[in-house]
Amino acid sequence: MLADAGRGDWVLCQVTSKSYADVNAVGINEADFAQGSLRLASFARPGKLFTANAGLIEGNLGVLQREALRRIVNAVIAVIGASSVTEVDA
Repeated sequence: MLADAGRGDWVLCQVTSKSYADVNAVGINEADFAQGSLRLASFARPGKLFTANAGLIEGNLGVLQREALRRIVNAVIAVIGASSVTEVDA
């Protein structure tokens, strides 16, 4: 969970045990957690964002340390900043 999107919705980032050769993937391991953990070393994929209502979230596996979360958020910002979307005149 990266950010509260309001009205019970959250911005989420895919976490998977495989990097899928994603050059933007951010590794997450047991040492990155302040509480809890994942069963396997995993990867956050900052290009795979989605929103979901809190009612769809079944549980909490852990809480990342501030620095680990910062690495993921910075990777999301880098993906968005590197986008090839051109500006549209308003």
